[in-house]
Amino acid sequence: MTQLLRKPTGTTGKVHDITPTSAGWGYVGFGLYRLVPGETAAEPTGDTEVILVLVEGRAEIGVGDKSFGELGQRMNVFEGTPPHCVYAPNGATWSARATTPCTLAVCTAPGKGGHEARVLTGIEKVTRGKGANTRYIHPIAMEDSDVADSLLVTEVFTPQGNWSSYPPHRHDEDRYPEMTYLEETYYHRLNPAQGFGIQRVFTEDGTLDETMAVSDGDVVLVPRGHHPCGTPYGYEMYYLNVMAGPIRKWRFQNHPDHDWIFQRDK
Repeated sequence: MTQLLRKPTGTTGKVHDITPTSAGWGYVGFGLYRLVPGETAAEPTGDTEVILVLVEGRAEIGVGDKSFGELGQRMNVFEGTPPHCVYAPNGATWSARATTPCTLAVCTAPGKGGHEARVLTGIEKVTRGKGANTRYIHPIAMEDSDVADSLLVTEVFTPQGNWSSYPPHRHDEDRYPEMTYLEETYYHRLNPAQGFGIQRVFTEDGTLDETMAVSDGDVVLVPRGHHPCGTPYGYEMYYLNVMAGPIRKWRFQNHPDHDWIFQRDK
């Protein structure tokens, strides 16, 4: 199996634990907890900043001596409502206690001490694309909001039969402002859960070309190259993206063979 596709290690507890070391890169980490009511999780942030995303369920969350109380509003991610999220800076410890069955994502990247612990607010749904390229975005922490030192985090809902992260694009060179180097993870969910999606990660020179069938709960690593994904008729796709690199800017270039789609639909 390709090293870019990471399966969950179980059904409860910490089922994903992707670090820069295990991914073979330098910036992005991604963890995922599936907690039962009353179960707890806590981690020191060390030299990273963290954005906690309540993908599903409710939990009492705190960072250091700050308690944010019970957070979470959607019990199923495909309700499509914006998530409740908490930012934790480097040099702190975050904690969570599930009050319902809970899926908690832990998004990490290098911290610089530029922001304090807080609940992230103002997350609203945005529509992107046209036709079978339509998808719906929750920009949790993108560059137009000064909410993090390094992290870029977003949720995407892709309707059945549609494509996403499309036309194919890449952000794997550090030459701002034309492009930024950003590592990226995709945490996938499918509705109904027995479905599957497709993700391709490929470079223009063919040195990397992997096409993966993703199941509910899988994570795909994108170290470089283009990375479109799609979902077949009958199955809705959700994914949570985490990106980070040398600078907190998202600048990408479309694949030259497919940029005409973007130009047509602008």
